[in-house]
Amino acid sequence: MSKRFTARAVATAAVLALTASGLGIPASAAPSNSRTFTVVAEDGVAADTAVAAIRAAGGTVVSRSDEVGMFQVTSDRADFAARATAAPTLIGAAEQKAIGRKPKLDRVEQEHRTVAKAAAGAAAKKSAKMDPLDDKLWGLGMVRADKARKIESGDRRVTVGVLDTGIDASNPDIAPNFNWSLSRNFAPDLIDVDGPCEVPSCLDPVGTDDGGHGTHVAGTIGAAANGFGLSGVAPNVSLVELKGGQDSGYFFLDPVVNALVYAGQTGIDVVNMSFYVDPWLYNCTANPADSPEDQAEQRAIIKAMKRALIFAHNNGVTLVGALGNNNEDLGAPRTDVSSPDYGADPYPRPIDNESCWDLPTEGPHVIGVSSVGPSGKKSDFSNYGTEQISVAAPGGWFRDGFGTDTFRTEANMILSSYPKHVLQEEGSVDAAGNIVAGFEESVFKQCKANGECGYYTYLQGTSMASPHAAGVAALIVSRYGKPERRGGFGMSPDLVEQHLYRTATEHACPEPRLQQYRNEGRNETYDAYCAGGVNFNGFYGYGIVDAYSAVKTPLKPNARP
Repeated sequence: MSKRFTARAVATAAVLALTASGLGIPASAAPSNSRTFTVVAEDGVAADTAVAAIRAAGGTVVSRSDEVGMFQVTSDRADFAARATAAPTLIGAAEQKAIGRKPKLDRVEQEHRTVAKAAAGAAAKKSAKMDPLDDKLWGLGMVRADKARKIESGDRRVTVGVLDTGIDASNPDIAPNFNWSLSRNFAPDLIDVDGPCEVPSCLDPVGTDDGGHGTHVAGTIGAAANGFGLSGVAPNVSLVELKGGQDSGYFFLDPVVNALVYAGQTGIDVVNMSFYVDPWLYNCTANPADSPEDQAEQRAIIKAMKRALIFAHNNGVTLVGALGNNNEDLGAPRTDVSSPDYGADPYPRPIDNESCWDLPTEGPHVIGVSSVGPSGKKSDFSNYGTEQISVAAPGGWFRDGFGTDTFRTEANMILSSYPKHVLQEEGSVDAAGNIVAGFEESVFKQCKANGECGYYTYLQGTSMASPHAAGVAALIVSRYGKPERRGGFGMSPDLVEQHLYRTATEHACPEPRLQQYRNEGRNETYDAYCAGGVNFNGFYGYGIVDAYSAVKTPLKPNARP
């Protein structure tokens, strides 16, 4: 997922935190004695009625999303959240809080930086007429994107929204496909969370990424096939920045919901979501372990996210989400011992599968994507389960290849574009822009004759799998989409989803079905049982996405996966 990324466990340097908090107002913009909340109205309540209830509770509405009944509110009343929750027309209020800073390294996505590794394995053979670094992109070959582009490389009219930490449009592989006119930043910097603002308004300009995660995702989806650097699954589609994540990697409710509503309003074709909503690993409607206030906050998160996802889908957006990095069957969740992950100490929370959701991946209309390594095995960290999985895709697995010279090598991960200044902050690129000794196998620099350079690095996670699927979805829209009213171009999300499933490469469960990862150094908490048959199972869903099959196979609108 994204820094907190991927449905839960990309845990940290990419610490993704969709919290049910406010957003939209930089920390420096609100009065010092005022707090900011996200308030969600009950179903069927008119916006003006909700505003009146908010005012009666002592709040001031500073922004509103009437499409989903969500309001950003400031109040100096210490009891505002309780008063809002008690109002019959409101579900609840969630306060925007300072939640700390991200760690320097993410324990899943940047595993290669935190554990001992083997010498680099043999490089893959370079394909003809591909970009210089494409020989390192085993994922492109696995989904057959290299063959697909001979038939369909993407249509410029097709827009793919990257709901993430931003996109570094200065990268020469991103720049040709970056859509400046549609890109938006919904997540102003919050000083207590992100540190000092880079610009006076605290709203970073589009085309920038101070986290890196969004740029990596964008490159996998649609880096240009231009003879430079590397190429994406759909190298001719338009990339739209939907910045819903903080520079620190956290994701708050307001920016994410507003980004989804905007995607629906403007006709974005595909949106990739590689993150989960903090501070709760699972948002529950009435978990007995939670306080009444926390229960109300989670109900607000659930309602707002579901409304936003449904709104986007109903307005033509195909939604693709990372399944998560918690090595967990989402249909039989373990006791949550990590929540809340800020604001208070975590405590054991038994999870009822019927009333708790990992959002957005368990939300309506989201295509959930698990991660596989180069061998095709499920990555040890990847979530799974027949209840939520849709398809599988290359997400990388550092520990893949046990018994071979590729075991514990960066080449098992996913290489993609990354901002130079983030690499400098992480210590792998020096002030002069050169790769630091010791990082030559994990960071790459490509420069043009005019001195313009692009940087690339390896990450792993379901955050990296999801954009492979999003890229294939974009190729489907490119290949089979049709002109729409008002000069648009697109395709029904239901048809995109159906065709994606029908053309995926079926993959049977491994034998034995109970997979253990002892050789890879994992304990019993990583044991995973694969249920289901060849056509659909808990590790691979309908199969590993296949770009070539997707653009070659005729569309059958009434076919079933």
